[in-house]
Amino acid sequence: MFDVLVAGAGIGGLAAALSLHKAGFRVAVREAVPEIRPLGVGINLLPHSVKHLFELGLQPALDASAIRTSELRYYSKHGRLIWREPRGLDAGYRWPQYSIHRGRLQMLLLDAARERLGPDAILTGRAVTDLAEADGRVRVRLRASDGAEGEEEARLLVAADGIHSTIRRTFYPAEGPPIWNGAVLWRGLSEAKPYLDGRTMCMSGHQAQKFVNYPIGPADPASGLAPINWIAELRFDPKNDWRREDWNRAGRIEEFLPRFAGWTFDWLDIPALVRSARAIYEYPMVDRDPLGRWTFGRATLLGDAAHPMYPIGSNGASQAILDARALTAALLAHGPQPAALEQYEAERRPRTSAIVLANRGNGPEQVMQMVEERAPDGFARLEDVIGEAELREVAATYKRLAGFDPSILNGEPAMFA
Repeated sequence: MFDVLVAGAGIGGLAAALSLHKAGFRVAVREAVPEIRPLGVGINLLPHSVKHLFELGLQPALDASAIRTSELRYYSKHGRLIWREPRGLDAGYRWPQYSIHRGRLQMLLLDAARERLGPDAILTGRAVTDLAEADGRVRVRLRASDGAEGEEEARLLVAADGIHSTIRRTFYPAEGPPIWNGAVLWRGLSEAKPYLDGRTMCMSGHQAQKFVNYPIGPADPASGLAPINWIAELRFDPKNDWRREDWNRAGRIEEFLPRFAGWTFDWLDIPALVRSARAIYEYPMVDRDPLGRWTFGRATLLGDAAHPMYPIGSNGASQAILDARALTAALLAHGPQPAALEQYEAERRPRTSAIVLANRGNGPEQVMQMVEERAPDGFARLEDVIGEAELREVAATYKRLAGFDPSILNGEPAMFA
């Protein structure tokens, strides 16, 4: 019998499996999809999560698959610089920030988990459909891809099965679908000439219209082109009947690119970047209200199953990895018992709830909206619109809230030597 059964082989579930295994617990992962494929586009890993991945021995794999982000910049819709700050090692952290393709990150975690836990510990085509407790264990019902039903037992169950979590729905059957805020994201990956220093993440615009772009790999020596991840965001009336629940729908360029027609800056031609994408995907910006409870006996929630949040502040994947770290620490303190899950939740639920709510208020990106509201027609001098002290405080407040204030993070002890 396993100490922990993890439902879901996404980033959070695999990080939890690797962490718990390194701590000496018997772990298995069950994933609903028949085959795990490297889907998605770019994401960021902040230093607080990278610290834990390094302790798991994943630095070489990350450096081979990602780019170390050097700087973050916010621009107005006119391409005027609002704020810039160093990131990762350049900001004095002991660990880098990475920009990486989501699918590549998932696959490197999967490869490491299969190698360390053994191939039979991670099974696909096994959807967790129900659970029950008895005799100091949790009995999990599974449905295979061919429709066959089965059961497995473990001391604890960790639900890392995403924003549409089946296990969360068993705890909260009346919750309903994710909440759409009216924003739609069109995401793509283009091959383009590097801009600025080739390692900078940029955000331009404001709350109703925004463009995000960052490289997720170095330039190819032959072509001189680098893979650039980008996101075009527009906001609509949330009462409209948008295509909300199709997470992998192909996007239509004519639905958003005309709104960005004039966004040609001296450092980036946004329309040209969009037109060079091989594929475009459309995502609604959704989250869920924070819960008052994650843990029910011997089962708990993790990652997007626990706290789905808007992709603001580059924090979603990182918070799932921090969940895995906190869960491991709690099991080291209490063993595979309900008390461990209670400790894990007590640490993580208040923090992630605060981030969910902060992201609804635009998190650190609110400075772009502040400039838009104060100077919608542009500005000659930024200091006439917003001062550096105000900008700096917005950035620092979010770092403290999300757990990556460098003065605190750099002094935290390692979990694994």
